[in-house]
Amino acid sequence: MKISRTSVALTAFGVALAAGVGIPALGQDRPESLLPPGFNDPVAEPAPAPAPAPAQPGAPRPAAAPTGTATAAPGAPLPLALPTPGATPTGVPGEIDYAVIQRYELPDFAKRSLSQVGPSSPASDGLPANAFGRADGGFLEALMRRLDAPVASRWLSIALRRALLSRVDTPAGLNGADFAAERAWLLIRMGEAEAARAMVQSVDIENYTPKLFQVGMQAMLATADPGGMCPMVVPALRTAPDRNWRFAEAMCAGLEGDPNKAGPLIDRVRRGMGNSIDLLLAEKVVGMGVSGRRAVTIEWDAVDQLSAWRWGLATASATEVPAELYGTVGLQVNYWRATAPGLGWRDRIAAAEAAASQGVFSSQALTDLYGEIEEQEDATTTEVAVARDLRAAFTAATPAERVERMRSLWDEPQSAGARYSRLLLTARAAARLTPHAALAEDADRLIASMLSAGFDRAAMRWRNVAARGSEGWAMLLLADPSSRPVSAGDAGAYGGANRALYAAAMAGAGRVAEGDGVQLMRSAGVNFEAANAWTRALGDAAERGEPGTVVLLAAAGMQTRAWEGVSPEALYHITRALERVGLGNYARMIAVEAITRL
Repeated sequence: MKISRTSVALTAFGVALAAGVGIPALGQDRPESLLPPGFNDPVAEPAPAPAPAPAQPGAPRPAAAPTGTATAAPGAPLPLALPTPGATPTGVPGEIDYAVIQRYELPDFAKRSLSQVGPSSPASDGLPANAFGRADGGFLEALMRRLDAPVASRWLSIALRRALLSRVDTPAGLNGADFAAERAWLLIRMGEAEAARAMVQSVDIENYTPKLFQVGMQAMLATADPGGMCPMVVPALRTAPDRNWRFAEAMCAGLEGDPNKAGPLIDRVRRGMGNSIDLLLAEKVVGMGVSGRRAVTIEWDAVDQLSAWRWGLATASATEVPAELYGTVGLQVNYWRATAPGLGWRDRIAAAEAAASQGVFSSQALTDLYGEIEEQEDATTTEVAVARDLRAAFTAATPAERVERMRSLWDEPQSAGARYSRLLLTARAAARLTPHAALAEDADRLIASMLSAGFDRAAMRWRNVAARGSEGWAMLLLADPSSRPVSAGDAGAYGGANRALYAAAMAGAGRVAEGDGVQLMRSAGVNFEAANAWTRALGDAAERGEPGTVVLLAAAGMQTRAWEGVSPEALYHITRALERVGLGNYARMIAVEAITRL
C-alpha cells in the first residue's frame, strides 16, 4: 500500500495519535506474525504498575497503558509457536531445589538497580540517563509496542537501536524490568537480535517480571541460543510454569549432559502432543548435549509457517530451514539469520546484504563476510565473483580500475535495497580514493557510497569534483559536518527529482538560514506548516531536550518499508527535532539517505 504524501495523510496520522489508538503504519499492513495459525492468541499482562503522574500541561495525551488482565495490545510479546496444547502439565513437587538456587544469588554490591536499566552508558555510546525526560511511561510503552518495525531509514534505525540500548532512567509509574522488556521486544521486531539479548541481560534475573521472562525467551530464540534460556528456567517456572518453560527445562538438562534428567522431562512434556515439529526440534536440542542418545529426524513437509521457536531451535541444532518458509515471516527473521554465528556464509550472505541496508549489519561486517567468501576454494559462485571484485576495488593498480570494479558491483543488483547494500559494501574502498577530476563521472555514486556508511569527512574531499547541482553536490551540502550555513544560491542549485525531500531536509537539519529554508521548502511545495498531534509531540519532546523520546517519535513517523512512503513534511519535522536535541549527525545522514535511496 502506497502512503499518501499529502498533508491530509499527515493530519490523519496525528488524529490517530491524539485519539490514543497508537501510531498506525504509514506504508504497510501489520507485519507478518512469527506464529503459525492458531497461536496468535492474546496473553495476559502482568499486574499494572501504579498510575503515572499526571501529564504536564500541553504534553501529548498518552496512549492507554495495558491493564493487568486485559488482552495484549497489537505488537505485544506473543506466546511461542507450540502445538495446540491440552492442559499444561503441572510440575512434579520437589523437582526444583530452590535452596540450591538461593546459594547463587548475587551479593548486594553486585546487584543492579531497576531505576536505571540498559547496557549502554554515555561512555559506551549510550544516550544520557535522562534521554526520555518527563515523557509519560505509558505513552512510551504504547509507542514501542505499536511501532511497526522495521522503519524506512537505515540511519534512523541505528539511532533507535542506540536509544533503546541506553542506560536510562525508568519513567515514573513503570517497572524497570517491564520497561526493559518493551525495549527488547521492539529490538527483536527490528531484527536486532543481539541487541535485544543485551537488553534482556542488563536486568538481574531475580528482578525479572513475567513480561521480561517472555521476551527473554524470544531474544534467546532470535539469537539461536537455547542455552541462553537456562539461567531463566528455574525462576520462570516458579513464576509461570507453562509448557514453553518445561521445554526449556528439558533442553537445558540435555545441554548440561544429564540424560537421566532430560529424558523424563521431555517425555512428560510430550504427552498429548504426538510428534509435532516443535517437540522434535526441542528433542533434537536435548540430543545435542547427551551424545546423540535421542537422535531425531526433522521433516518439514507438513510445516507451512515458520516461527521464532522453529527458527531458533532449528538454527541452534544445525537443522536446515527450507528457503520457502522464510517467506512466511517478517523481514526481522532474515536479519536474525544474517547475524547468526552458527550459519555458514551461503545461508547468511543474502540476508546480510538486506540487514546492512537496514543498519542491523555494518558496512565493515559486510566487507568482512565477503572477505571470508573470497577465501573459498569454489571460484564459480556469484558470491565469490563479487568478493573478488570487492578486493580489486581496494587493490587494483589505478584509481580508474578500482572505480570500474565498484561500478560493476553497483550495476549488478536489480532491487533498490540490494543496490543500496552495494553502496555500503564499497564505502571503504571509495573512501580510500583520492579525489580527481578524471573520476567526476562517478562522483555521485562514490559520494553516496561513502556517506551510506557515514564517512562524511572523506566524502567532503570531493566537493570540488562533484558538479554543481548534481546528486553528489546535494548530498555534500546535506552531509557537511561543519556548522557553516549554505547560501541560498548554493542551496537552490539542486533541481533533481528529489527536490522536495532535499528542501525539507536542508531546512530541518539547519543547513540553511531559517528564512532561506522557508523559501526553499515553499518553492518545492513542502507543506511544512501543517500540524497535528504527532508534530506537536515531536516538537514538545525536542523543546524539553529529550533525545530518546524524539528518536522514538521519529521512528513512529517513518513506519514504512520504502522511502517512497516518507513525505517531505515528515522528513522536515524529524530532522529538525533530531538537530534540536543534539543528534544532528543522524539528521544529516537521514537526509542524505533520502536522496540516495530514491
